[in-house]
Amino acid sequence: MEFFEFLNTAVTPYHTVDALKSFFKANSFTEIELGANLEPAKAYFVCREASIIAFRTPQKWSDESKFKIALAHTDFPTLKISPNPDVVNAGVCTLHTEVYGSPLYTSWLDRDLGYAGMLAYVEAGSSTLKTKLFRGEKLFRIPQLAVHLNRGVNQDGLKVNPQIDFNALWACASDNKAFENRKNLFVKALEKELPEGSRLIDFDVQLFDAQSANRGGFNDEWIYSGRLDNLSSCHAIAEAMVSAKSAESDCLVACFFNNEEVGSTTREGAASNFLQSVLDGCGTSLRGDAEAISLASRLSSSIALSIDMAHAEHPNHTEKHELNHAPLLGKGIALKTNSQKRYASDLMSSAQLRLLCEKAGIPLQVFIMRNDMPCGSTVGPTVSANLGIPTVDIGEPMLSMHSIREMMAASDHEDMIKLVKALYCYS
Repeated sequence: MEFFEFLNTAVTPYHTVDALKSFFKANSFTEIELGANLEPAKAYFVCREASIIAFRTPQKWSDESKFKIALAHTDFPTLKISPNPDVVNAGVCTLHTEVYGSPLYTSWLDRDLGYAGMLAYVEAGSSTLKTKLFRGEKLFRIPQLAVHLNRGVNQDGLKVNPQIDFNALWACASDNKAFENRKNLFVKALEKELPEGSRLIDFDVQLFDAQSANRGGFNDEWIYSGRLDNLSSCHAIAEAMVSAKSAESDCLVACFFNNEEVGSTTREGAASNFLQSVLDGCGTSLRGDAEAISLASRLSSSIALSIDMAHAEHPNHTEKHELNHAPLLGKGIALKTNSQKRYASDLMSSAQLRLLCEKAGIPLQVFIMRNDMPCGSTVGPTVSANLGIPTVDIGEPMLSMHSIREMMAASDHEDMIKLVKALYCYS
């Protein structure tokens, strides 16, 4: 799967899963429902809304069988269109948005913004709900005030009020009827995306950076794009899973969860029963004559890589990083640890990662946050706590994390693909 094409296509979690589904299907993975009968040495995937889990069953399920799992998330900080978004001010139709996750506010201003998502609708004469994935063709914008109207902005810094400043401009209200019936403007625009005669029931639509991914730097060593956090990890895991072969006795698993940016406690998030249901199904369907060793016992001897982006040292703000623990762009994968357990890495899982990197010849850096700065988190602690599986948090170093447009080193992404391949390949 070409990396830039994936970055440009996966503009919402729904589009991320759709792209992954197409990639897996093109490489002989079979889509199934939870509880389906499985065969040895086969490749499958199962979806739940905007989450997807792909896996390769072992050649033979045995008493030594365990799981090798790679984890990532399909979502990213964004602005979601509110259910009743239409507001008309100063002769302009605007859309009120809700903040999703923790975006870097100022980066969303003065950008070309696309809109996309999932529509729920019924066709004419029917009461059966259907869904349609869509991506709009127009560009919206959220302009900031001119310096003449905000004289202190360069001295005091731009202060963004998300309630007031994130209304997206999308059309000129040139028709008087627009003012009279403004509550239905955007809904009517979305209905044009549906089959003729259909009625829109609900929608989940968000804005995104419409600029394509590009190479950057004097030697083209960097990648500039929206949504690198965490599409980069999704791409690396998918590439490794497709290139892998069924192991002799281990089950290889690739998990892509939605809603990490808002805590994962959703039906399709890492805190749900989705992954455990898939793992339970593998053991139940494949066990055969093998001893009925509990899932908990198998998981305790398994390993999971929680793959999310890591903060690279910022050249203009080196004081923001912990001495001897600031990953550099282009210098390899970052092992993320935290004494408050905001990351899942512990002694044994970190040690296993170090050995894996040694075997694969992959450079490894170590990241911790300063003691006087709070630490973010990942799906790692959630999955590790729920399943009891040893888990290590890792990531590709990046700059501008949670900006609408982020930056990373191309070589680090190559190392990440190589590392996940090693996870699936080595015994």
